[in-house]
Amino acid sequence: MNQGIDVIGVYVRDQDEALAFYVDKLGFRVQADVRNGDYRWLTVQHPEQPSVQLGLFKPGPPVHDAATAAALDSLVAKGAMPPLVLKVKDCQAMYDTLSGKGVEFIQAPISRYGQVDAGFRDPSGNGWKMIESQRRETP
Repeated sequence: MNQGIDVIGVYVRDQDEALAFYVDKLGFRVQADVRNGDYRWLTVQHPEQPSVQLGLFKPGPPVHDAATAAALDSLVAKGAMPPLVLKVKDCQAMYDTLSGKGVEFIQAPISRYGQVDAGFRDPSGNGWKMIESQRRETP
């Protein structure tokens, strides 16, 4: 039997806003957008990694009660959730491209620890690290 991660979920405050951000600004593709009453199963995929879906889930019923949903919304908005990591070939070039599309960065590209990285948040507050691995010289 083959096993592996299929969907990684992130909480978003507004699924339509999140969808526009991930598709229009980051270049992800819609994988699933299904409704069951007020519940919406919404996933996107990076075009170069179609085997993994990113679930854009709004806290609330049937999974969370109102108090839990409000607490999660507040934590996400504060950037309290663990960051997601986006691998890129050229961090500065991707920073320039995404900045031009209106992505607001909280950290410009910086070289450290043998890599170049930058940081941004989605409209809900989820943190992202964008990382370019530097090539190491071989002796």
